[in-house]
This record gives sequence, structure tokens and C-alpha cells, in this order.
Amino acid sequence: MQYLYYFANTSLVLRVLSYLSQRPSFRLGSVTVIYLVDRWVVRIKVREPLLLQQDLNFVAFLRENGSPYATTPRVEKVITSLENGVNITEVMNRYHLVVVSHGALNPEDIEAFRTTFVKGLGYCPPSLV
Repeated sequence: MQYLYYFANTSLVLRVLSYLSQRPSFRLGSVTVIYLVDRWVVRIKVREPLLLQQDLNFVAFLRENGSPYATTPRVEKVITSLENGVNITEVMNRYHLVVVSHGALNPEDIEAFRTTFVKGLGYCPPSLV
């Protein structure tokens, strides 16, 4: 089972990752975070379906913070490649998308990306707030 949503900025992505870290019962398979310049795409894969109430609560939380993402062929290929074990760098080079994190839940990757990106630009765009 998977959830695929997009979020307007880094703070919202970090809020979702924090929510997930507080719910060990979700049995995460993987979390993929992709940066698309004007938004963040987050794919959350769980190993076992959530209980009905957990699912409803989680979807409500995701919708309060973001919107369901209708995947594009390129993003779908990125996710499939990552799930098949292709190296993140190779995936980014092949599909020209920024994969910030894939696999275990790791909010530090998002923070490090934001810090590096903002430092390189010299300012903070709205999507990195």
C-alpha cells in the first residue's frame, strides 16, 4: 500500500516525516522524497495495510498538509527504479529529478538538502521554507 502526496514546502514535508516517526505501528516499507523546484513529492509505502481508522486519520493528516499527487510517467519511472534497487545518483542522472531521500525514514536528509540548496542560491525560495 502506498500514499503519494505533494507538499508546498520543506516544513510540511518535515511535519509528515515527524508524524510517521511517531507511529511505529505503520510498518513503513520505504519513504521517497523528490524535490520538483515548486513542490515536494513524498511517496510513503507501508508493508501492511493500515487499519481502517488509521488509514482515514493518516489520509486526513496528509490532506491537511498537502494534496494527492497524480504521478507523471517520469516520477513513476524514478519510483520504480528506486524500488528495484537502482542507485539514487544513477536515477537522478537518468531522469533529471532530485531524489532527496529514499528508503528508511530520514528527516536529516531533507534538512541537509535544504541547507545546501539555500547556501548555493544565496536565498531561500518559498518551496524550501
